[in-house]
Amino acid sequence: MKLETGRLIIRNWQDTPEDRAFFHEINSDQEVMTFFPRRRTVAESDALFDEVKRRIDETGLCFYALALKETGELVGFCGLNRPDLQPILGADAVEIGWRMARRYWGKGYVTEAANALLHHTFETLKLPEIVSFAVPENTRSTAVMQRLGMHYLRDFDHPRVPDETPHLKRHALYVITAEDWRNRAH
Repeated sequence: MKLETGRLIIRNWQDTPEDRAFFHEINSDQEVMTFFPRRRTVAESDALFDEVKRRIDETGLCFYALALKETGELVGFCGLNRPDLQPILGADAVEIGWRMARRYWGKGYVTEAANALLHHTFETLKLPEIVSFAVPENTRSTAVMQRLGMHYLRDFDHPRVPDETPHLKRHALYVITAEDWRNRAH
């Protein structure tokens, strides 16, 4: 997949040392991963990178690389994923999610990429709705959800968050339907 926005290229990850190193950077940074149960080692990051590439190949849905249009420099990721959180979410649920390198926070890149992906989701893929979720204290992410026109639905305890990190179990669930998006976009 490849989409472009005013400043970004949204693309599949490439199996290069640069893409792998950047992927590890954002998955191991203490501040970026504040609201996740653990930082990933190089081996864990490589395994997740391979899983992301596999999912892209199999479903076309995954967290895509974000690069600056002018330079090609990677800034983060944003994409679509089937979260497999039954019975909390239905089997067909698709989430939108993101992660940015710290040096690119506050520049609006996530909102820009996510808007392009919502357009793709509702206009090309014809999906009925998209969800997103985060620890409620992750106000950067929940603010993006709100800027995208997503509505708070409810809280839930994330089943894959280990008991050793109880402060990260509770998540706020947001949703936007195709109709909501079209009404907002026009």
